[in-house]
Amino acid sequence: MSIEQNIIIRELDRQDYVPVWKAMQHFTDERDESVTDEIWLVEHDPVFTQGQAGKAEHVLFPGEIPVVQVDRGGQVTYHGPGQQVAYFMIDLRRKNMGPRDLVSGIENAIVDMLVGYGIEAAPRADAPGVYTDEQKICSLGLRIRKGKSFHGLALNVNMDLEPFARINPCGYQGMVMTQIVDKGGPDSLQRIQPDLIDQLCDKLGYTRRLEQAGLPQALTID
Repeated sequence: MSIEQNIIIRELDRQDYVPVWKAMQHFTDERDESVTDEIWLVEHDPVFTQGQAGKAEHVLFPGEIPVVQVDRGGQVTYHGPGQQVAYFMIDLRRKNMGPRDLVSGIENAIVDMLVGYGIEAAPRADAPGVYTDEQKICSLGLRIRKGKSFHGLALNVNMDLEPFARINPCGYQGMVMTQIVDKGGPDSLQRIQPDLIDQLCDKLGYTRRLEQAGLPQALTID
């Protein structure tokens, strides 16, 4: 079976944001054509992350929650407990996949997963992510470097949504955020993870997957 059909799924549990971000960068910079693609599943401690073209005026009153300037696309968003984050370490050139293909595959995976929970959702042409009842349920921000992706999605499952009121989410004033549990879906990351992984592998063309815990051996969280 060709390497472009293989994927490693890593469960990182709950982690601080910055060390995982640094590990993503290192993984991307050091990988070569022999390295299998990976998806990292993680739940972060509370943090606001501001995209590389982010505007300061979209951070309204962060309070005690740190704001981290990062190298993904997009504006400001919030990560916190009860939100499923997935990072995509994919060699797009090897998969003959463009950035738009990756974004569409991720969005379609979320839409189809939500359909399984009785939640009607769709992407929007003017703003990446997935929306239901005109409310945003999944945010998306990626970075492509030398044909390889990192960063990813943030899917609201069962979290405190209040911090989103301290920012203009994704740079949109008045953007209303929602989550799976409030739409009648499952209330835990553990419940949605198998469905999320199945849909992502299907939409992104992975037919063989290996599930592992923790970061790759060469990477450590300091």
